[in-house]
Amino acid sequence: METITEKLCFELIYAIVSEGMGSRVLRTAKECGVTGGTILLGRGTICNPILERLALSDVYKEIVMMVAPREKVHVALEKLNKTYKLHKRNHGIAYSIPVYGICGSSTCRCDDPDEYGGLEETMYQSIIIIVDKGRAEAVVEAATQAGARGATIINARGSGIHETSKVFSMEIEPEKEIVLMVTGKDQTESIVDSIREDFQIDEPGKGIIFVQNVSKAYGLAEE
Repeated sequence: METITEKLCFELIYAIVSEGMGSRVLRTAKECGVTGGTILLGRGTICNPILERLALSDVYKEIVMMVAPREKVHVALEKLNKTYKLHKRNHGIAYSIPVYGICGSSTCRCDDPDEYGGLEETMYQSIIIIVDKGRAEAVVEAATQAGARGATIINARGSGIHETSKVFSMEIEPEKEIVLMVTGKDQTESIVDSIREDFQIDEPGKGIIFVQNVSKAYGLAEE
């Protein structure tokens, strides 16, 4: 009988780095056996009162998403940490989350999904919040007040049943913002509760929150 440890488990890497570094990160990961990835543009938030007064509190970021077998993911994370010194403050972060199954990839096939998603004890969790455009900064502020250290914001577009309006009989899909953050597991509940309360997330069309366990993470501890 096949055990969980015998399954080929996959993980998804998120590497959040400064603008212009995404391609370098992808090349470094490929040296460790990661076959490819996707680079998204976003902006990070800096909690600094002086920079906020100067309107310089936002910095552009690149988010690199890569999927690979767990063993290669862990090797790639180690290499990324060593190469880009993620253990130093403001050098970026990289973390991975378990993947249940994969379709559409010729190099990462998962015909027999991992029923448990690679679930294991973790110190960190990933929180993803999707809200209407223009509300992300307020979400970050609510999360910061609850203990979060920072976040990355990505522009997106909604298409749910509560997300469309009509202008001249044409459906318009409103723009969205995605807030990504990684927090200590013991902080997750207070951060989520703060956002839910401030933004009425449980009401239709107000937004959505995802929480995922993080397998490995680099760049989160401050020196």
